[in-house]
Amino acid sequence: MMSQLRLLPSRLGAQALRLLAPRDVQVFNWCSRSTGPPATFPSSKHGGGSSYMEEMYFAWLENPQSVHKSWDSFFRKASEEASCGLAQPRIPSVIPESRPAVSSRTKTSKLVEDHLAVQSLIRAYQIRGHHVAQLDPLGILDADLDSFVPSDLITTIDKLAFYDLREADLDKEFQLPTTTFIGGSEHTLSLREIIRRLESTYCQHIGLEFMFINDVEQCQWIRQKFETPGVMQFSSEEKRTLLARLVRSMRFEDFLARKWSSEKRFGLEGCEVMIPALKTIIDKSSEMGIENVILGMPHRGRLNVLANVIRKDLEQIFCQFDPKLEAADEGSGDVKYHLGMYHERINRVTNRNITLSLVANPSHLEAVDPVVQGKTKAEQFYRGDAQGRKIGFTTDPRMARSSPYPTDVARVVNAPIFHVNADDPEAVMYVCSVAAEWRNTFNKDVVVDLVCYRRRGHNEMDEPMFTQPLMYKQIHRQVPVLKKYADKLIAEGTVTLQEFEEEIAKYDRICEEAYGRSKDKKILHIKHWLDSPWPGFFNVDGEPKSMTCPATGIPEDVLTHIGDVASSVPLEDFKIHTGLSRILRGREDMIKKRTVDWALAEYMAFGSLLKEGIHVRLSGQDVERGTFSHRHHVLHDQEVDRRTCVPMNHLWPDQAPYTVCNSSLSEYGVLGFELGYAMASPNALVLWEAQFGDFHNTAQCIIDQFISTGQAKWVRHNGIVLLLPHGMEGMGPEHSSARPERFLQMSNDDSDAYPAFTEDFEVCQLYDCNWIVVNCSTPASYFHVLRRQILLPFRKPLIIFTPKSLLRHPEAKSSFDQMVSGTSFQRVIPEDGAAARAPEQVQRLIFCTGKVYYDLVKERSSQGLEEQVAITRLEQISPFPFDLIKQEAEKYRGAELVWCQEEHKNMGYYDYISPRFMTILSRARPIWYVGRDPAAAPATGNRNTHLVSLKKFLDTAFNLQAFEGKTF
Repeated sequence: MMSQLRLLPSRLGAQALRLLAPRDVQVFNWCSRSTGPPATFPSSKHGGGSSYMEEMYFAWLENPQSVHKSWDSFFRKASEEASCGLAQPRIPSVIPESRPAVSSRTKTSKLVEDHLAVQSLIRAYQIRGHHVAQLDPLGILDADLDSFVPSDLITTIDKLAFYDLREADLDKEFQLPTTTFIGGSEHTLSLREIIRRLESTYCQHIGLEFMFINDVEQCQWIRQKFETPGVMQFSSEEKRTLLARLVRSMRFEDFLARKWSSEKRFGLEGCEVMIPALKTIIDKSSEMGIENVILGMPHRGRLNVLANVIRKDLEQIFCQFDPKLEAADEGSGDVKYHLGMYHERINRVTNRNITLSLVANPSHLEAVDPVVQGKTKAEQFYRGDAQGRKIGFTTDPRMARSSPYPTDVARVVNAPIFHVNADDPEAVMYVCSVAAEWRNTFNKDVVVDLVCYRRRGHNEMDEPMFTQPLMYKQIHRQVPVLKKYADKLIAEGTVTLQEFEEEIAKYDRICEEAYGRSKDKKILHIKHWLDSPWPGFFNVDGEPKSMTCPATGIPEDVLTHIGDVASSVPLEDFKIHTGLSRILRGREDMIKKRTVDWALAEYMAFGSLLKEGIHVRLSGQDVERGTFSHRHHVLHDQEVDRRTCVPMNHLWPDQAPYTVCNSSLSEYGVLGFELGYAMASPNALVLWEAQFGDFHNTAQCIIDQFISTGQAKWVRHNGIVLLLPHGMEGMGPEHSSARPERFLQMSNDDSDAYPAFTEDFEVCQLYDCNWIVVNCSTPASYFHVLRRQILLPFRKPLIIFTPKSLLRHPEAKSSFDQMVSGTSFQRVIPEDGAAARAPEQVQRLIFCTGKVYYDLVKERSSQGLEEQVAITRLEQISPFPFDLIKQEAEKYRGAELVWCQEEHKNMGYYDYISPRFMTILSRARPIWYVGRDPAAAPATGNRNTHLVSLKKFLDTAFNLQAFEGKTF
């Protein structure tokens, strides 16, 4: 069928045709008698013998059934054209029964090839037209940074020659394929008009990239939206609205420039059209039922977006420029062009409620992108919106891109890309409207590439002429988009000059009045800038929540029930792997013995929270099974492909949902996504697990900018949990250390401040800290800290250094007695053996954390020093448990104090705990270091070296004469 046939110029071979044919159309099998596809696709026009198409035609004449039905249909049409002498194919009623004369054959072949050439020409514009589109408002750079023009799109004469067409063919009528809409209601057009309409659609101020999408319907949808003649028309009212929005965008920047000329504003000058663009997207989305819009953006233009899109009070924005602004009521705050905002309002165009949220973002420009996506996903989840229907620096771009466009990454996910010249406001509005409609129609991503310029430098104090003199000479001459568009509307009679000037004066008055009100505000409450408020979370019946840390244990029957489900398969006729059957039987045995290992303790923590209505979400690399094959939260049927079972979702009929999902190998993006997810609701336990703890280093930006400092900068409580497998086990430098020293260095508790030990000391510490860092040594401890994370009356990020070898260590088990009602998380687990019963006889008290405890206990036993050496574990490292450490030190007054860690001395915990020990002991007693020597790499890659260093520091830990004669 001609509408489906997609052939390249006949000079290309059939193999090339297969490679270059788009995936959104059918590629037909070559059917010529009994032979296979030819190695070449020769054409008599370019040498090489008789035309392959002619051979196909003659084969069809002899037997129409010998070729594919599409060729049959096509040659039926072509035969009628030949008999009628027309260029419009119609299906003939009778199939010719004999071969025509040679002249007829030549005429038919030419007719067929000319039609194919025109279709190839149309396709060339659809695929490559964006390369020659006029996208740069300054007219000095190609938007794709490449001055090369495809040879089939250079000039009319050249493109005709490329497709073996002649100038005489320009006025010939051609049948239009159904894969183009340039004809509107017409089915034929002259070649001259075809080219004119293609140039108008694809080579002006809009550049379209979409032909890589492998879906016919979606490609057709885009072609119809942009190719249909007269489709980009605006009413007088729409044009006036657009002008008014441009006025607000530009005059806001002008107002800031007049009032605070020496302040950094990171203004939007040069891209003022972004404000009406965003408002168009919101209007169109609201019209189609969207209720919630979440935005993420860098600092460029953020104040303008806050003012004119989110509709934040102008006096609140102007207040931020006051040099005498007093400190916020809590937290350090951040610069004005990093802050976020949340606002529910009526959309004036659609008269519907809409919620707008601009997520706060640091100077790391695109760090907010995954956060916004995660927050959006969470909003959809909690709203039950499964279909998703509600919801540059001063561097030459030629030096800053690894691909032609900054949007090329969108090709990976089959998202269409609409490039548009920012100095054509109507083109921008149309593109944005289509983008919103695409999102609503297909529930898929879409990218609008707004090609603009920056009228000033990186900030308002910067001089861009240093690095880009020619560009900024042109920018200085550039007429602002507001003036150009106003002149256009005045010339066409849509508005008068007086109306335009009145619109400007009206907004200027609004700004001046807000400026006056802003002077009366002495303190700016930073909570006005929250991007994720949690209504009702911090109060109960209008009163603040009680600052208590409740017990985290649960009834034994709940533990048993969860354990029974964890050791079974809830679905019938579900065949699991035999190795997994052994694991489930092992769990069943533990339940009978009232004990749990690490995986079962986690199962019970998650399951109990689900019972209490708390949504639990776990993501990371291979988390469904667990990196160390210990978790198995998703069971796979061994006989039915893709049939899975999540037993955690079969605990109780009315439980909250459990979400567990393996993530891609991109810690930066995934951790940002989960952080955004955790922002949406406080009533969820959101956890991200690194495959190995040190893999978090590629997500350090998210940790530094959002997790460590989020509350201090933006008053943003967040309860995200990071699970970081950690432990020196001879696995090499990339699979050992979760870098605890980094997290502890960023902890905000004061090492030199001697605290006041009040009754609520623990919960006050937790409330004041920026995050919680723990290294659990028992499954029960892990169980309790996960539950405490939700039961606290506030939210703090929780960093957990999880084990590897302890997952199956025979001694790393906990009894139900340590998890039942009335039990709680122990920040410090004191010695409970022989040494504890006679503390006055103890010669050395070793403090440690995590896995090394089991090495120490084993070594102590082998040396028979159970009465002389006590071992105390820190389960919570930050905030530092001053009160409990003081109790332990006083209990063993005559003992030497030692800190033992398996990490190197310049890593791990020593630099954090040492000054805090000195504070609590008033420097009266030293605390000695035992562990590995300082090193550059976090661990050795040699197993023998690892074991030698382990034996060395364990020997030192129990050498009771090791520190004699040394001074502190």
